[in-house]
Amino acid sequence: MTGYGDTYYARTLTDPAPGSALEGATRADAVVVGGGLAGLTAALELARAGRSVVVLEAERVGWGASGRNGGFVGPGYATSLANITRMVGADRAKALHRLSIEGVRIVEDNLGALGMTDNARVYGKMSVLRYHDPDALARQCETMDRDFGYRLEVMPTDAVRTVLRSPKYHQALYDPASFHFHPLNYARALAKAIQGLNGRIFEGSRVVGCDFGGAEKVVRTERGEVRARDVVLAGGGYTDNLVPRLRRSILPIATYVLLTEAARERIAQAVRTPMAISDNRRAGDYYRLVDGGARLLWGGRITTQTTEPRRLADMMRRTMVSTYPQLEGVRVETAWSGLMAYARHLMPLIGKLQPGIWHVFGFGGRGMNTTAIGGRVIAEGILGTSDRYRLYEPFGLAWNGGPFGVAAAQLTYWTYQAMDLAKERRAARAA
Repeated sequence: MTGYGDTYYARTLTDPAPGSALEGATRADAVVVGGGLAGLTAALELARAGRSVVVLEAERVGWGASGRNGGFVGPGYATSLANITRMVGADRAKALHRLSIEGVRIVEDNLGALGMTDNARVYGKMSVLRYHDPDALARQCETMDRDFGYRLEVMPTDAVRTVLRSPKYHQALYDPASFHFHPLNYARALAKAIQGLNGRIFEGSRVVGCDFGGAEKVVRTERGEVRARDVVLAGGGYTDNLVPRLRRSILPIATYVLLTEAARERIAQAVRTPMAISDNRRAGDYYRLVDGGARLLWGGRITTQTTEPRRLADMMRRTMVSTYPQLEGVRVETAWSGLMAYARHLMPLIGKLQPGIWHVFGFGGRGMNTTAIGGRVIAEGILGTSDRYRLYEPFGLAWNGGPFGVAAAQLTYWTYQAMDLAKERRAARAA
């Protein structure tokens, strides 16, 4: 047993060996609470700078959303650049988007530096429209090129349907620089790199108490404690009430993923590209070929219910078959869910609670690049080499609304679903 549950990533994990739990008292320059990608990136950046680091993980490294997501790496945030501009102005929005691009480069650089022969990058991502609107995509290409020197292309409907054999799809935005990979192997490679720099990582070490009052902070597990000058709180959708203000600032949102059986010829009748695919709906489908095209990994849907629904595999399979009827009869081999952390403003929660206490979480919907840049800017803040983390200050720890916030989030999702469906129906009538 790997301790990760039955996911594609756990099945193809290169090194499943568990780490040890914290026993007794120890000291470090910094202690990171949470062994997801944000916490691991921060720890690696600190260890590379010569700081002593301890990472405390309640379960396994990469156990949460970091190790069970779609594996897509590309720039941007869970909300659009236009929304960010409305919230903070054009200059700050552009600076934040540049950070998101840097986050992609951080992952690429780490993959190269860590010599990960077990984690090939597959480049190219298609963001597909389910209605006709090539002009909007062209404007997006122009904006990205003009403001960031970032190249995107519009794929016309014929080109899209040549590789994605579904009449539901129209044009697509093609991003040649985005890629997909194995996030759990990546998380564990980061952990190994931290340990190679004399950092210490303890799994099965849930933090149960803390004392942040003095210059030296104390973080306690059931069987040990760490004293450090700096504490990085890097939880996600599984954030508990260790620091109630942090827990109250996020909504844990569940998403779902399935893995098909090996059916290369049947899958090739539907999906004829190795690129990552997503559609433009608020909580749309995202999928990619794995195992060299033998299987399809398909994700989508969100809910505020934090328990897995019954017949999860059947629900996801119906979604897949509604897009690709030619996949009817292809069996689902396994399916899983995971909790993402969303703030009400849909931006990451990155900053300093008080001197020596830092937080970096809330990456729901766009975590592969934002966890990387979030970990880096927090490390820079601790090292005193930059204050770039302050670019995220306008997106503070707003109360999530409690039960009313949960209900509002679910209602918002259903509203977006209805709007998306109406657009598709209008597109179908126009055709």
